Amino acid sequence: MKLHRRAVRCDGREFTVITLRPDTDCRFSTNFHHDTWHILSDWRGARLLGRLLWGLAYQRRPGTLILIDRPHLGPNPFDGRPGDPIVLVPSDLTALSVRTAQALRRRLPLRGAPDGTVRWQTHGLDPVMAQRIPWYERPPGVKHAPIVPVRGPQPKIDRLGGLLMFAASAHDLRGYAPDVHELGRYAFRGMDYTEVESPDGEVQVFNDFRHRVSAATAARRELRAEGVAGPGFDELVWDRGTDVRRRALRPIAAETGA
Repeated sequence: MKLHRRAVRCDGREFTVITLRPDTDCRFSTNFHHDTWHILSDWRGARLLGRLLWGLAYQRRPGTLILIDRPHLGPNPFDGRPGDPIVLVPSDLTALSVRTAQALRRRLPLRGAPDGTVRWQTHGLDPVMAQRIPWYERPPGVKHAPIVPVRGPQPKIDRLGGLLMFAASAHDLRGYAPDVHELGRYAFRGMDYTEVESPDGEVQVFNDFRHRVSAATAARRELRAEGVAGPGFDELVWDRGTDVRRRALRPIAAETGA
């Protein structure tokens, strides 16, 4: 796939920032719940994110990172709050300090023509996915083929300078990529997830992600219009969002006789 490349100077350092092309039809968001950071999307977003992680493991230029921002970033599907820009960092090559992350955040959204186009190569991921064992054929407790531990930077996911940063070594990026790419294959009630930095981070996907985002946004707007505010507002949005989704389904049920 083709991605955009930009040379960005932040906090006195040069970075190669890889971004999605505007016509890429994927949407993401983020939230923090149950002491866990979540990267949120749908099945298509999971496939794309898996390939981003896999390709990132093979980069060789120091200062390289992937940025997911508008127009591919929106509100989360729970309380409708805006998601944080997401940065994927190969920790063998690139380090972000709080100051650097803050400087990058102030530059967003990146505007203007990119400095070039990158052909993102992920050929090696397909043979790995073809060898994946279905969950119902795996021994108890085995999620995927064992990966031999290696020394290196530990994976980390955290909010840094207004960005949600997921940083991992090349070895760990190759380990996480297949699990992320496979999300949705064994979904339960339209939801699937995988840990990306246990227990602090997950990628969570919904088959109706965009519908949930629309419902949460509408719920937030309705409650504001009713003058609701104060502590517990986000929890009320969650509940109202469920009602909005149900209201949207009623005409469909009536038409089908369900």
